[in-house]
Amino acid sequence: MDHLKAMLKRRKVGHSLEGDFYHSQAILDIELKAIFEKEWVFVGNSSEIPNPGDYITATVGRNSVILLKKKSGEISAFLNSCRHRGSLICLGKKGHSNQLVCPYHQWTYDEDGALVHAGEMPADFDPENHFLKSVSLQNMSGMLYVCISKNPPDFEEFRKQVEPYIAPHQPFRCKVAYEESIVEEANWKLVIENNRECYHCAGSHPELTFSLTAFAMPDDPRADGFFTELMPRMAKKWQELGLPHKPVPGGDKFRCIRLPFINDALSMTIDGSLASRKLLGDLKDANLGSARMFHVPGNWNHFGSDYILHASVTPISADKTLLTTKWLVHEDAVEGWDYDVKHLARVWQATNEQDSTLAANNHLGTRSVGYEPGPYAESEFMLTDFTNWYGGMMEKYIEGEDEK
Repeated sequence: MDHLKAMLKRRKVGHSLEGDFYHSQAILDIELKAIFEKEWVFVGNSSEIPNPGDYITATVGRNSVILLKKKSGEISAFLNSCRHRGSLICLGKKGHSNQLVCPYHQWTYDEDGALVHAGEMPADFDPENHFLKSVSLQNMSGMLYVCISKNPPDFEEFRKQVEPYIAPHQPFRCKVAYEESIVEEANWKLVIENNRECYHCAGSHPELTFSLTAFAMPDDPRADGFFTELMPRMAKKWQELGLPHKPVPGGDKFRCIRLPFINDALSMTIDGSLASRKLLGDLKDANLGSARMFHVPGNWNHFGSDYILHASVTPISADKTLLTTKWLVHEDAVEGWDYDVKHLARVWQATNEQDSTLAANNHLGTRSVGYEPGPYAESEFMLTDFTNWYGGMMEKYIEGEDEK
């Protein structure tokens, strides 16, 4: 802990982190408690559990969480740990069950987490004291966030600022057309840092940069004449359609903005053509660019007129990170008619593989005895935001531990 305190104290704002932040398993163990068990973490889309009894599981910090659709239509979230001896109850990523039955000794729970069966227990055993432990849950237009902490941070400011951007795309009326998970050979923070800048995009992402502008702000000083003409024209159109587009004041915790596509693209596809002929929600105009959203500790999302991309990171170890990507289309879109999965997924599959290589090389390079924190470029301002937030979370946790 003293080593971590010293590194935090000498951390340079606007610079990358010291190597041990990326390579120490002991530091990751603290991060899981200080960050992933304190913050709101994106875990999926409500449309993934459409019917009563449907559930999905997600990993949050050191914990497995169950998200269950109830008969009322509400969604409950529980820690996936049996109140008998702690076994996982739901073993798969998704499934359906009228009751949650632990496979170890068949302790059985109803949709509210109440224990309804526990065989061979003594006469003084009280099932009322053995409910599943609930987890705080927020549903934002179908996007599900959970917080393990008993005292979750405020969520309403995030909802207030961001929901107007994503609501027109109606995530709750979407379905997952394709899902893919890859293991990146890099620390989770390097995966996030790579995503938070497009300094590398021109040299690394030919598929993505056909449609997606590398400029992160409408008044980016690096912008060329084409973008400076395109941006006000699209801003006028968005305003007429009632679509918010200006960057939200999310501080260093979250970000949301609507930006146009380039090269006359309508979608983030290999040729800019629509990935799905069935537009999202009640949208009528295909040429809307996309809303981009990020929330710490690790999800980024793109909302186009035709599909939504959800991406989230889960630390596996200090040098391995699970990246899960989901491509969502309108719930009524028909595969083979409205959309083709290969066309839908090709750009971000390529981008994810390219980023995986970049992050792995970055991770290996930070092991060098010659590595020292380097300065961020002006275009990497979101990395400064991220590392400032990270440093603040770690310092807050350490202060709390010191007070115990």
